[in-house]
Amino acid sequence: MNEPIKVLIIDDSAVVRQVLTKILGNQPDIKVVAACIDPLYAREKIKALKPDVITLDIEMPRMDGLTFLDKLMRLHPLPVVMISTLTDTGADATLKALELGAIDFVSKPKSDTRNRLSDDYAEEVIAKVRTAAKSRVKARQISDTVQTSVLASMGFKTTESIVAIGASTGGTEAIKEVLMQMPADAPGMVITQHIPGPFSGPFAERMNRCSRVSVALAKHGQQILPGHAYIAPGDQHLEVRRDGTRFICHLGSREPVNRHCPSVEVLFDSVAKHAGQNAIGVMLTGMGKDGAEAMLRLRQTGARTIAQDEASSVVWGMPGEAVRLGAAELQTPLQQIPKTIFTLLRQRKRLAS
Repeated sequence: MNEPIKVLIIDDSAVVRQVLTKILGNQPDIKVVAACIDPLYAREKIKALKPDVITLDIEMPRMDGLTFLDKLMRLHPLPVVMISTLTDTGADATLKALELGAIDFVSKPKSDTRNRLSDDYAEEVIAKVRTAAKSRVKARQISDTVQTSVLASMGFKTTESIVAIGASTGGTEAIKEVLMQMPADAPGMVITQHIPGPFSGPFAERMNRCSRVSVALAKHGQQILPGHAYIAPGDQHLEVRRDGTRFICHLGSREPVNRHCPSVEVLFDSVAKHAGQNAIGVMLTGMGKDGAEAMLRLRQTGARTIAQDEASSVVWGMPGEAVRLGAAELQTPLQQIPKTIFTLLRQRKRLAS
């Protein structure tokens, strides 16, 4: 039999420690080896117990979670799931944690939920811990310099092509890697990242600060223009529609598809229907299967499709499923995806001329 996943909980709230211990301890494949009040207590436990996954609070006395995470990911990298508050302040801190190397996050349980946990919340915690245990964690480099290898001008002045990107676990940093290499005149990009509503605005702002293209949350009816990237709000599906010769953003249903809202499946199906061979679909790292079947339909329209390769993915769920279905024409390391997009666009331009 496989050994259970050893989890160490770090949180200054006794209620949260009890809630997480109850959720995780009831699973036969998970064992909570310790629950610590702060990182200073946890350091010796990590050395002695060698946990497979850590759950980590952000706001704690003596040493905050971000300071601890920064040290951990440089000196002794381990899969970390952050326990976050769903607020603007919590969003900034959580996105910083993902930048520092955390695998994923779940919302902090409310103080009155000790005895009435929802099944959905428990399932989310369990799924993310299991995924973290299988993820690829690398030691974080001290240097955080801005990417300088930006692609040359693409020369897009009208919406000749659309790039559609889908991502989930590990996707916030993968999307950043792609956007940072794109030139200011890149084709219009539409992006669905699985993220809670309160986090999507701060995420778009962070991407805008590090990109040469203009990045913002998509708005209903907004024209898709070159040099712009449009991110799905965290509680609405983003679709691409046609308005005459223009492509526009369409925000509609809030009903989950494949258990997600926004859903990559919804985005890719709309791109297949309204852009077809004028599109490039890109599937980045992510847990689950969302978007893989729609990517196959997108490829069948004549669109070009790229999946992030397994070695560079934090979690090879969504891109792996796309490859399994034959939906991905190419498998590409993350750092090479912008160059691959550029090459495919150039090929299409030559064929059209």
